[in-house]
Amino acid sequence: MPKAYNEQPIKVPRFEENKGFYTTQERSKHMSKIRGKNTKPELMFRKALYGNGVRYRVNVKKLPGKPDIANVSKKFVVFIDGEFWHGFNWTEKKARIKSNRDFWIPKIERNMQRDSENNSKLEAMGFKVFRFWEQEVRNSLDCCVSQVVNYIQTR
Repeated sequence: MPKAYNEQPIKVPRFEENKGFYTTQERSKHMSKIRGKNTKPELMFRKALYGNGVRYRVNVKKLPGKPDIANVSKKFVVFIDGEFWHGFNWTEKKARIKSNRDFWIPKIERNMQRDSENNSKLEAMGFKVFRFWEQEVRNSLDCCVSQVVNYIQTR
């Protein structure tokens, strides 16, 4: 049974006009372009992993956090996180957020908290969790793929 996560979830304010957020058609159109799955780094990583003979499933809903890549029999999952959404170098970037700070700071911190919760749950289930930043996958794809392949070979 997974260990209970002790931290209280961070409250994220909702986009509501009475709180100063305006949801215009332009904002809606812009936000609809942000992809949650099948991003270029994910596709690059999956293609390289498959080329190394590793088979997997994509976005497995039964696992906590719905990992981008998972193999239940080999007990590994891979998340490829966007730098902004998951808080890469958060202490520095947090100070640079200028607009809608009351929304974005709790939103990103809650994402980071949820990532930690999902890691704990998956590790308690016996999975090896790999988390890579999108930039890391773009810049050193071979290194990222080799970490997963090495895990499978030494298992």
